[in-house]
Amino acid sequence: MVGFVVQHEELVIRLTDDGVVLTRKGRNQTFRHDAIATACRDGKHLLLLGHGGGELACEECDMDGGRLADAFTEHGYAWAAAGPHKGEFRRWVPDAPELPDAADAFLKARQVALEKKGRSGDDVRELRAELARLGVVVRDEKRRQYWRTCRQSDPA
Repeated sequence: MVGFVVQHEELVIRLTDDGVVLTRKGRNQTFRHDAIATACRDGKHLLLLGHGGGELACEECDMDGGRLADAFTEHGYAWAAAGPHKGEFRRWVPDAPELPDAADAFLKARQVALEKKGRSGDDVRELRAELARLGVVVRDEKRRQYWRTCRQSDPA
């Protein structure tokens, strides 16, 4: 039974010349090749970035970075050695005036979800997606949120 749980929790990546399918916990995310500007590793995460600078996907991934790079480039995807926007993230503080309308409310709700004991990953993920629709990309470090805006909201 444990083997099933581990397989269910692991990220499965299916790459073709036409697109990428990411599967975790039985949930598929599908991305067309032409929607992906860059793929890269950011710490323990696989990032798929859109042409407007937004994140199409940010998934924990234990796969070797070299193997990932080889697989993506073999199928014609651009691969970056690190997240190209890493230096643009700013620590979130409530009511930051630079944030787009409504983003602060989503970040406040997301902070509550991050701090809950036994936090719900689904709530955190759903609020991340809402922020992406507003053109805000968010990162977490030690239950702190960091954010940046992108030129346009890339379709998820």
